[in-house]
Amino acid sequence: MSQRILLLESLAEEAMELLNTSEDVEIVFALDESSLQKALEKPDFQAIITRGKGQVRSQLMDQIPGLQVIARAGVGLDNIDVDEASQRNIKVVNAPNSNANTIAEHTISLMLNLQRNLFNAFNMVKEGRWKERGNYVGDELHGKTLGVLGMGNIGKKVARIAEALGMEVCYWSAYREPVSYAMLTFDEVLKKSDVITVHLPLTSDTENLISHEAFDQMKEGAILINTARGKIIDQESLINALNSGKLGGFGADVLADEPPKADEPLVTHPNTLITAHVGSLTKTTYTKMCTMTVENTLAILQGKDPMENCIFNQQSLKG
Repeated sequence: MSQRILLLESLAEEAMELLNTSEDVEIVFALDESSLQKALEKPDFQAIITRGKGQVRSQLMDQIPGLQVIARAGVGLDNIDVDEASQRNIKVVNAPNSNANTIAEHTISLMLNLQRNLFNAFNMVKEGRWKERGNYVGDELHGKTLGVLGMGNIGKKVARIAEALGMEVCYWSAYREPVSYAMLTFDEVLKKSDVITVHLPLTSDTENLISHEAFDQMKEGAILINTARGKIIDQESLINALNSGKLGGFGADVLADEPPKADEPLVTHPNTLITAHVGSLTKTTYTKMCTMTVENTLAILQGKDPMENCIFNQQSLKG
């Protein structure tokens, strides 16, 4: 009997090749609502694979009673109801650590561009305003203090690159990590840092963690980077901090609402650099996330051992 897998989004070519060449595996695409409803006319799927857009909530789980695996070709699981899946004893698979290198690079890129005011410097030349170089204002990261909120895999990589650039690094995290950097309280990191970078998961504890009170604690003119999740920062407090000059710059690959509204002030603010959640979309990382997810999904369906730590809700499962 073949295993049926429902794909809610496209995957990298290499991952699709793995699926297409696997014996006794049937792939059904449901890339929009109409194709999803068509696919659910025969709902005997054993697995769902999605990326960041396809939503897997209780309503969809209700319609697929034999579901064994929900897999996300990525790290964050905002689009999957993990608690509901755990209650149903459905394995939730992601691609842990697959994007650590590229997100760390993206973070440092935003940091450098803001600190050195490179975006404006690039445009000055493109627009033929070379003579305005005398008005250029920028600074360097060397000698500055970087505060890392969340010293996980990405946080560690960012810290190491920052240290190589000559920055002093401190951090706040849920647990003390085996690193040489000073672990401080949340408030201490905010007060001490010239640049603050966010590498935390979005949970009920971290939502709006960086609020009006947090901005008040920061240095005047500090730079804030967020490549984690938009809702960790209170958006109204963020724009107020930018408008007042309390925050010198904001760089992000994520926003609370994606895509942003047409009149979102953060997008057009002169002191922000925002990318469209593309930090993990390098060819290398995208391929790695997709192939890793497919390999682990197939292993589980075939009764084999998947990669260690790929089952996000392992401890919540029965038996």
